[in-house]
Amino acid sequence: MCIRDRSQDFRLKANASDQWVYGLPELNREAIRTANYVANPGCFATCIQLALLPLAAKGLLKGEVHINATTGSTGAGQSLAATSHFSWRNNNLSVYKAFEHQHLNEIGESLVQLDGGFDSVLNFIPQRGDFTRGILAAVYTESDLSAEELQDLYASYYEGHVFTHVSAKNIDLKQVVNTNKGLLHVEKHGNKVFVVSIIDNLLKGASGQAVQNMNLMFGLEERQGLALKAAAF
Repeated sequence: MCIRDRSQDFRLKANASDQWVYGLPELNREAIRTANYVANPGCFATCIQLALLPLAAKGLLKGEVHINATTGSTGAGQSLAATSHFSWRNNNLSVYKAFEHQHLNEIGESLVQLDGGFDSVLNFIPQRGDFTRGILAAVYTESDLSAEELQDLYASYYEGHVFTHVSAKNIDLKQVVNTNKGLLHVEKHGNKVFVVSIIDNLLKGASGQAVQNMNLMFGLEERQGLALKAAAF
């Protein structure tokens, strides 16, 4: 069995045969259980998809989706670059790959998987943040549902998913850093639904999710090895 997200990009259907399963448990948990090959999702993709999956599952993504997401310096990968040095990151903030980030492809494929008619525009503005770990995505789109209906929709979709939770209160990164959790907060403003989604990019956005997928593939308890304490105080 294999979990992979490098070299050839098996996260995308164009590059993967039918034996590969996209490894987002909140989307494909049962398929992951019987998979021989799992493609681990990208970090931005994980955070953003958690914000959008409940809406897509009910066919409610009809208008443009607007996404502003900020990642810590550990999201820059291992290669040396001017923008990955602490001296540049410290007390700094910048936008990169606006509207054309590579994770848009896998996000779009997952939304189509849930809603075959999905063809809305995803406007994604990624940012480099002045912190080490974590991703915060602020997402909004039009919705006719009330605040109560949206809360029920998100709570129902993530019921039984052991790492993803919906909070009635506003959220911050320290609640998820050093854990495999995804945390969501949903609000209604006029005709807009506004969703804040947070994860640790190194755990739920990378190695933690890989362990979660491995647990599912080998029939282990999903939380095995992932009982981690958050950085919150």
